Amino acid sequence: MVEQQINKQPVAQAEAPERERAVLVAVVRDGQDPRQAAEYLDELEFLAETADIVCVRRFTQRLAQPSARIYVGPGKLEEIAAWCGDNAIDVVIFDDELSPSQTRNIERAMPCRILDRTRLILDIFMRRAQTAYAKAQVQLANYEYMLPRLAGMWTHLERQRGGTGTRGGAGEREIETDRRIVRGRIAKLKEELQKIDRQMAVQRSNRGSLVRVALVGYTNVGKSTLMNLIAKSEVFAENKLFATLDTTVRKVVFDNLPFLLSDTVGFIRKLPTQLIESFKSTLDEVREADLLLHVVDISHPQFEEQIGVVRQTLADIGAGDKPVFLVFNKIDAYTCVEKEEDDLTPPTRENITLDELKGSWIARANTPCIFISARERTNIDKLREDLYGMVREIHAGRYPFNNFLY
Repeated sequence: MVEQQINKQPVAQAEAPERERAVLVAVVRDGQDPRQAAEYLDELEFLAETADIVCVRRFTQRLAQPSARIYVGPGKLEEIAAWCGDNAIDVVIFDDELSPSQTRNIERAMPCRILDRTRLILDIFMRRAQTAYAKAQVQLANYEYMLPRLAGMWTHLERQRGGTGTRGGAGEREIETDRRIVRGRIAKLKEELQKIDRQMAVQRSNRGSLVRVALVGYTNVGKSTLMNLIAKSEVFAENKLFATLDTTVRKVVFDNLPFLLSDTVGFIRKLPTQLIESFKSTLDEVREADLLLHVVDISHPQFEEQIGVVRQTLADIGAGDKPVFLVFNKIDAYTCVEKEEDDLTPPTRENITLDELKGSWIARANTPCIFISARERTNIDKLREDLYGMVREIHAGRYPFNNFLY
């Protein structure tokens, strides 16, 4: 069992007394590196912070697989429940999606609310959604998540009691009415989104045959900041997860060569399938792109795993075969800890310098790449040159008689 407690400054709690207090719970699988488990919880805490929740403690338990009934072991669940009751905890957050039965069983034992990773991400998306289109997409994902979890949870929907004159007939249970209400709202949202999808498809077709470049990557790697630098736009960028939900498309011109650059929602480990499905039209910008700029936060300890998550998500949405330009961002934040001379243990990620990393698998891969700092504007001119060359090559193949333009 691995367990870590986070000590928070009393001043920070005094400054924001209205924030909910939470504990994090995760299962460390057999064979999983405890450091990796800690980094996963770091990400979960970042998600909680984005939702304006302060995390005060972490609970982890090493198991072969999470319990199908209560996620953790019975003793651990009792320990968590007792600690939450003694310390006035508002919410317990689990680092996996809980099944409906797990949710019900855990709720019976807990003195406070519970959230799973999917519910937390959905809540963040609901907070971040600005346009009517994004709000409808998130609402659809939310209803599809809640539908199998209605029992005992759906208290804000109108109730329709069974009896004479009710649509469901005599004796209809509230849960059946709630399910019908939710299914109706899901159908209505899908109908609304289909109308917007058709409008967006027309908009995309009206753009002509301009070369399309899409920024993709893990959430909070600097895509929107890079978008602002390349397109000289003012896309919202913040050091929080999922700062951008709506797709932003800008026309960019390099030396009389025009192309379209789009910034899309960031991906994340265990991205809820409901969100992938409801955001499928937003991700059409990725599917229809001619070139993907895959932005990577090279300062993150798990950047290689994040690359894998993005590649898998791209494959899931049908964009795994697109040409990719790897953009390793945040080189200004990259750190290296030098090993002592008498330390004979194999070097880890923390002991590798940036130059050594550049000469590793990154140099041997066939994918073109560049190392930049969007914040410090390091290598941005070189990025523009490389991007111009790639767009020019695509453009020349599409318009072989227009090469005189460049």
